[in-house]
Amino acid sequence: MSRGSAKQQLPDWVKSDEMNPQALLQEHNEASRNPVTDVILASQAPQLLRLFRAAPRLSFSSRLAKPRERLSLISRHLNSDANVPLRTPFSVERESRPNDDILWEPIERKTPEYQQKQSFSTQTVSLQEEGKRDKTIVDDIKSAKMSSQPSHPALLIPGPIEFDDDVLASMSHYSESHVGQPFVNTFGEVLAMLRKLFQTENPASQPFVISGSGTLGWDQVAANLCEPGDEALVLHTGYFADSFADCFETYGVHATQLKAPIGDRPQLPEVEQALKEKKYKVITITHTDTSTGVLSEIKPLAELVHKVSPDTLIVVDGVCSVGCEDIQFDAWGIDCVITASQKAIGCPAGLSIVMASGRAIESFCNRKTRPASYFGSWKNWLPIMQNYEAKKPSYFATPSPQLIHALHTSLSQIMSRPLADRFARHKKVSQDIKKEVEALGLKQLASKPENQANGMTAIYLPEGLTPPEILPNLMKKGVIFAGGLHKEIATKYIRFGHMGVSVMSEERDDISSAVKALKEGLEEVNALKGGKS
Repeated sequence: MSRGSAKQQLPDWVKSDEMNPQALLQEHNEASRNPVTDVILASQAPQLLRLFRAAPRLSFSSRLAKPRERLSLISRHLNSDANVPLRTPFSVERESRPNDDILWEPIERKTPEYQQKQSFSTQTVSLQEEGKRDKTIVDDIKSAKMSSQPSHPALLIPGPIEFDDDVLASMSHYSESHVGQPFVNTFGEVLAMLRKLFQTENPASQPFVISGSGTLGWDQVAANLCEPGDEALVLHTGYFADSFADCFETYGVHATQLKAPIGDRPQLPEVEQALKEKKYKVITITHTDTSTGVLSEIKPLAELVHKVSPDTLIVVDGVCSVGCEDIQFDAWGIDCVITASQKAIGCPAGLSIVMASGRAIESFCNRKTRPASYFGSWKNWLPIMQNYEAKKPSYFATPSPQLIHALHTSLSQIMSRPLADRFARHKKVSQDIKKEVEALGLKQLASKPENQANGMTAIYLPEGLTPPEILPNLMKKGVIFAGGLHKEIATKYIRFGHMGVSVMSEERDDISSAVKALKEGLEEVNALKGGKS
């Protein structure tokens, strides 16, 4: 498939030009039109207007609006030209009109002032003792760093990670309509910020945010970018390549894995040879494999694919890399990146995030068979995301407003400083950790520096020591690491996640505490086993 636009040949299963992105959007936005209901509503107009005038307190917005604005609000539900959602699953946006919209403004809330607990004790306290108590309170506040979270061990696994207080506070957002304009505005801003995070300015690129885990990204790729009988080349750097290949096979796509030894990655000559042997619809690259901590270099791989097999779509599994590793979507010519909310992006789990290129969307529109997934089909989601980004309410399946608010807060924090600074900070902290690991006499699964990820470190334990012997000790010291995941060596190593707020916040000591706990924990466990520290 060429990179330029070409006239689409409609596949047999498409009755009209419905797979054109604009046609999909138009179809979605007309799907809820119901002439019968429009007539019924129109016939009831006098009664509804009398009811509205007799009971002005029926709606919050009506109390805020002037009489003419109140009438304009209800008139939208009586106007047969208005796109009002009446049917599912393809009900449409409530189309906003500049001449009758009422701007929404958030309610101002005052933070309650701290009040000292009333003491019912009759015991007298000297001024000196009172001064000591005041100093103790101040010291306690400083040591707590004003976090609103309950005391808990620092979660330093390769995801989920520790979350910022403001992100967690966003999860407590009051309940609101998922088709209401305030929420739609928030969702639209999330999609716009994702474009910046992925470093794409191409309007043909399309972000997707769908409720689900990062695994849902695999399904989206297999169901939308491939068809039964297609070939997929999966570059294997650990456990998750096996799973991605299994997902492809589930959808009838033939997956060929190009495997590297544990701790390494396929080399460019090997990839080139594989691409020359067979025509592949997609090639998948796990940017950071969470099971091994191996980092793949996307830019040289993308350049090779464009040169040797230009029609092959480049898919990056960035679940453990987006937010802590540099990904230049446009500059490197990537076609699809899948990720999740709970890792370096720093939002609670539950959102599958995908960025697709214009070429990927074109490939989807030209497919000859219907996508084998309903919930994950871009035919259903593409018009929804386009509407949300245009700040227009739309509906296919209910999103999670609270998670979207949390993601909005997290992305706002990420965008508050240059991405280059964020990536440099993760790299520096990662290198410091790896030096400490080496100083402890420990080895990494990714032994070569160029293969080492910046968001996590996979560490071989000393001979004879297993994860169940060291992990409980670390937890008692206030640190949670992860055990091994690679099936061939799972009992021989542990994984240290260092990404997101634990790295970026200058007020937190998660990383230094974890390194100290690892050193002390190994000494204690070895002492109990009668070994040497």
